[in-house]
Amino acid sequence: MTDERVLAAARNNAEWCDLMSRAHGITGRFGPAVWSSDRRTPPYYPDAVTLDPAATAADVLDGIDAGPWASVKDSFATLELDGGFEVLFEASWIHREPPGAEAVPGEVSWERVEDAAALRAWERAWSGGQDNELFLPAILDGATVLAGRADGEIVCGAVLSGDERVVGVSNVFAAGRDVDDAWAGVLAMAARLFPGRALVGYESDVSAAARHGFTAIGPLRVWLHEGQ
Repeated sequence: MTDERVLAAARNNAEWCDLMSRAHGITGRFGPAVWSSDRRTPPYYPDAVTLDPAATAADVLDGIDAGPWASVKDSFATLELDGGFEVLFEASWIHREPPGAEAVPGEVSWERVEDAAALRAWERAWSGGQDNELFLPAILDGATVLAGRADGEIVCGAVLSGDERVVGVSNVFAAGRDVDDAWAGVLAMAARLFPGRALVGYESDVSAAARHGFTAIGPLRVWLHEGQ
C-alpha cells in the first residue's frame, strides 16, 4: 500500500504548484489522479503532478500541452513516458514529525516576507542576485515566505505552504552560509506558525534535511520533454 505520508506530500506539492501558477495567471485543474495545467507553467514548476500511484501516462498527457519543454512530476516514480520525455532528475519525498521549540541560531533573525518589495529582495537572495519575478506577490496570500537576516541582509530563506494536514517546505536556501542555518530556522518558524503539523517536501540530496529530523519516505521523478 502507498504510504499515506507520500500521498499527503504529493497533494501538498501540487497545491503549491497550483498557487504558483495562479499567481502567474495560469489556472490548473485537480483531477482524481493528477493535477495539471494545459498552459505552460512558470519556470521550474511542472505542468502536471501525479496524485495517485495508479495514474497513467494518458491521465497525465491528456491534460497538458505535451510538446517541447513540457514537464511532469511523477510523484510515485511509476510512469513510463515516451514521445520525447526523458527523466530530468530523481528525488525523494521527505517527512518530519511536528517540530517543537527548536532554537534559531543566534546570528540569524527570521521573519515572514509581507510585501512585494521584501519578496523581490528575497528572490534576489534565493537566486544569487537575479530578479526574474518568478515569485509574485500573489503567492503571499496562500503561502508563507520566510527570510533569515544577518546584519540586515537576507542570508537564508524558505517557503512554507500549509494545508489542514501537513506543511510543505520548499525553496530552502542559504546565501554564503551553512545550509544548516536555513533548516534550523525552518523548523523553528514552522513550530511557531504551524504548531503540531508534520512537515513534508522533497530533496535530491536528503542529507541536510536528515540532519534536522527528516526521513526519506519515497521516490519521485521529474520528466522533461526536451525541445528539438
